[in-house]
This record gives sequence, C-alpha cells and structure tokens, in this order.
Amino acid sequence: MKHVNDTYLFLLFLVLLSACKQESKPAQEVTKLKKPNIVLIIADDQGWGDLSSSGNTNLSTPNIDALAKNGVSFKNFYVQPVCSPTRAELLTGRYFPRLGVFDTSAGGERMNLSETTLAEILKNGGYATAAYGKWHNGMQPPYHPNSRGFDDYYGFTSGHWGNYFSPMLERNGEITKGEGFLVDDLTNKGLEFITQHQNESFFLYLPYNTPHSPMQVPDTYWDRFENKDLALAYHGEETEDLDFTKAALAMVENIDYNVGRFTQKLQELDLEKNTIIIYMTDNGPNGFRWNGGMRGKKGWVDEGGVRSPFFIQWKDSLPAGKEVDEIASAIDILPTLTNIVGLEPKTKQPLDGKDLTPLLWSENDSWQPRLVYNHWGGKTSVRSQKYRLDDENRLYDMENDHGQTTDIAIQYPKVADSLIKAKNEWLAEVNPKLPREEDNRPFTLGSPNHQFTQIPARDGIPHGNIKRSNRYPNNTFFTHWKSEKDSITWDVEVLADGEFEVTLYYTCAAENTGSTIELSFGDSKIATKIVEAHNPPLTGMENDRTPRMESYVKDFKPMKLGTMSLKKGRGNLTLKALEIPGDKAIDVRLLMFSK
Repeated sequence: MKHVNDTYLFLLFLVLLSACKQESKPAQEVTKLKKPNIVLIIADDQGWGDLSSSGNTNLSTPNIDALAKNGVSFKNFYVQPVCSPTRAELLTGRYFPRLGVFDTSAGGERMNLSETTLAEILKNGGYATAAYGKWHNGMQPPYHPNSRGFDDYYGFTSGHWGNYFSPMLERNGEITKGEGFLVDDLTNKGLEFITQHQNESFFLYLPYNTPHSPMQVPDTYWDRFENKDLALAYHGEETEDLDFTKAALAMVENIDYNVGRFTQKLQELDLEKNTIIIYMTDNGPNGFRWNGGMRGKKGWVDEGGVRSPFFIQWKDSLPAGKEVDEIASAIDILPTLTNIVGLEPKTKQPLDGKDLTPLLWSENDSWQPRLVYNHWGGKTSVRSQKYRLDDENRLYDMENDHGQTTDIAIQYPKVADSLIKAKNEWLAEVNPKLPREEDNRPFTLGSPNHQFTQIPARDGIPHGNIKRSNRYPNNTFFTHWKSEKDSITWDVEVLADGEFEVTLYYTCAAENTGSTIELSFGDSKIATKIVEAHNPPLTGMENDRTPRMESYVKDFKPMKLGTMSLKKGRGNLTLKALEIPGDKAIDVRLLMFSK
C-alpha cells in the first residue's frame, strides 16, 4: 500500500504546486484529484497461448502485447476451467463454489445474492460503472448486472450466443438489437461510456464473447487465416481442428484491434495516465491448439486449462515491462484493485483473494507462499509456486515441466501428501456441487427496483412433445409443440406483488395460426390467440467458419399477451395451449415481464 500512497501524494503535490503558480486562479477552482479509472477486459475461451507475446507466431496481437510492455505481466496467473466460475471469482474475490455457482447454464451460473461485487464497491466509492458483453452470472434481477453494481449494461446475460452479427441483445433489461459485429459493437459502447464519463472516475467491465463458438468473425480477419499455413501446431495426441484454430485466432486478432481502439481513445482523451487497464481470459483455449506445450484445454483442471495471461497497465505509475513470477488468481483482482484506488474492500463475506500490490511495484521478500485451487466437473487440482497436484494426485514440477509429462509424487512424497491434504481440506470447506446438479433457487421475477424481467426458454422445462432446439440451453428456443397436453413451466419466485405487461417472443407458420396460448401463475391467467404468422428461417450457419455445436437462431416476433396481476410467492409459471387447430402451436424464445 506504501507505493500506492506515495503515488497519490506525489500527484497531489503536483496539482497543488500547479495551483500555487497560477495565482490568478482561486483556490476553489483547483480540480479535486480523481481516483484512477479502471478498464477490465476479459476474453472468452482464449488460451494463454493465443497471443504473440506468449510466443505464438501464428497470429499478431500488438495492442494486447503493448499492455504487457507498458505495464506488469503475471507469468503464472490462474483462472477456472470454464466461463461463469472465473467471472464470478474476479467480481467477488472468492472461490466460485462458495458463491452458488456450479454450472454454466439454467441458473447454475448465478452468484448468491449475499455476495458483494467489485462493481458495488467501486460504485459506492463514487465510480461510474458499466458492463458491456457476456455477463454469465445471472439474468433475472437481482442477479442481473444492474443489480450487482453496474449502472449501465449492454450485451447478453447467458453463457453463449447464437449470432455475433447484429444479434438480439439487451440494454438494462430491455430487448434491443445489436449493431454490427458484436465485439466491435461492445467496444463502441465502451468508447461512448469513457467519453461520457471522462471527467469522473469510471469502471468499465468488458467481458467479450469471443473466441467462444460459434466461430464467427468478419471477413477482414478470416481472410488472413483461411489459407494460411500455421507454423505452430498442437503438441498432444488429440486431433487439432485447423479451421477451428484459424477462426479462433482470427477472432483474437479482432479483439486485439478493439483493445487498440481503447488505448488510442484513452490517449486522445488524455486519460491514459489515470486509467488502469487489465487484460485476461476466462479459461484455457476452446480447442486443441498451440498453447505453449501445456496439458489441457477449456474444461480441464490442468495447467493448459486454467493458465491465463494477465496484463495490468497504469502508465507512469506501474513499472513498464515488469514480469511477476509469483502465482496469482482471478480471486486476487478485487482486493488488488480496491487497494490501488484507496477503497476498503467491504464485502459481506470473507475474501479468498490476496492483494497483489506488493508484487506490482517491487520485489517483495515478505510475500508468503500460497496455493491456488482449480475445480470443475468433480475434478480438482492444486497449484503451488513450484508444483501442481492434478486430480489423480499426480505431482508435477511446474518450473521445469509445464507440460505435466513426468509424475514425481514418488520422489517427493511429503510434497504430494501436503498438497493432497490441502486439496481435501479445501473441498470439504467449499463443498462444490456438480454441474447439472439440481438447484433449489427459483428464477426471480418482478424485483422491486427493476422494470424488466426476462424469462427465457433457457430456464424453462418442456413437457410432452416440446423439445429444445439444442442440448446446450443458453441460446435455445422451444419447438415441436403439438398437443394441448404439452406445456412449458418455469420455477419462479415473484418478489413483490405487481401488475405486469407480458410480451411473448414467438414464431409460427401461416398454416398453424389460430392457437390459443395461456400463461398462468397461481390464480392469475391470461390467454391470447396467435393470429399473425411469423416464420423466418434459421440463421447463423451463413456466418459460421466451422460447424457449431450450439443452437441456430431465428428472428422471434414480440406479441403482447396481456397484463398479469402477480402475487408475491413461489410457484410454476406455466405456458400452455388451450387450442391447437393446426399441426403444431408456436416456437417460443422468451417471455418479457414489464411493470
């Protein structure tokens, strides 16, 4: 903390000195020293090796690399193996199993409401706050980003999305349409935000959605890779999908372009020296591709699945080009940033993370050894400064064997035993749930402080003939609705009595119009006949560079179902058909409740 205070005192001295020299200026006109801005950028499914600064000659990322050259880079920084756990950890400073996060969809991605976020702390400290991108930590208020400390939100709250070109998105809960390629669009919103708030302290959280599949990227970037021979290939026995790799790298080059737009805008606004910029990723690469010879990818608890680049630039305040060897983790971001900006990390729950500021400004001889835990899908590994104990209790010397090729547990039994003991104690303490495990938390509806509540197909349960458009729920819709006995239910809790206007987003072929759709909750019911056909084709495949695993999408039509009077309490929200004159009823994407 000494280095942080020294920096502030020096800056304050310069401000006061300047004011004294300008005798004609009254003292009250001296501008109050502003806390540093924060821009936190996190890529989605980009591996540690997907940067030219990591030694990857298959692509060029000069703007991201410049953050390391102009700031501090952590050589051994760890996140969790998948998206929502990492995002929850960086926002709370706590290990994700403590937070109620145990899945990446259908509610299991939500952070418990008892948690305090970095955005809440900064907002309470006078910061303007915004998040633009893939949230992935809860959709319905009070899990929504607007309820977790962010004044402004634009993007999508689910885990993955089905279209990156002018897709359906939301702005502070209200459905809207994107403008152009999504990462470019999110960047545009971010540039508008920092321009609007340039005279006050701001926190901009940019959780980008790429290079997560579907593998969509503008021609400008794809054309560089489509016929390119890649010099570096995946080292393991698994098969590398070269087209997938090329698409991922093209998407990373697009991210690099947008990072460059941010650094340029900060320079234009004369904000660079008072803005902390962080760049990181949320897990390992989403495919088998070059990753520095490390074992594993996204979803794995091995080094390759959890090691992330971590660059932090604060021009002229942090030393340029400094590299930190000490292990660190996403849980360290909250205590570190709050210390840097001089705010107390007042949280409702105790932090797991450590304040990294002693490592930022100097070599710290008093830094204490620590362990970092990685967990997913019932598998757990433990990383110390020198060793990693994997899920099968094999021990590896990570200073000399980043690829985890040689188990040395027999040679170092005391080390192995100590890490096994630590792993078991951690598991007993945080008590992680398995993905797809039943979640007893209902989906919230009608939060008193928010106008909109989105109830998507993702969170519903189909009954009868009704099916999801894809096994991965996040961007799915319901289809194959053929019988009056079929229905869709959502386990919801209405948080307060209220009147809600309900909008249904649907599609229906002309020959199947005439169905009467009823929505009910408790004693409240509304019903409407589908009279207008809307039957657009599935889309997405025209922009895919490689075949996708997620659902294709289509344009859903909004239709007012009516006004519903809801009483506070928990129950099933049920959508069913009272009459189906055609072969089938409608396809359903979501319900929107507006007070």
